[in-house]
Amino acid sequence: MTGEKKAFLLRLPADLHDELRRWADADLRSLNAQLEFLLRRAVRERRGDATGPPADGPGPADPATDEE
Repeated sequence: MTGEKKAFLLRLPADLHDELRRWADADLRSLNAQLEFLLRRAVRERRGDATGPPADGPGPADPATDEE
């Protein structure tokens, strides 16, 4: 990855936007950073390499994936 970022417009339903904003706030991220984190995780899972560390480093724990 070159570090170059591309901007694009994303339209979301208000309720989804609000939920994502709350999630980002809880994870101490901007909404943009949260969306990038979630999209990177989805791409890794689609590729089948979801067990590796995130491409942008570790983030806050995701209770849905934590094993005890």
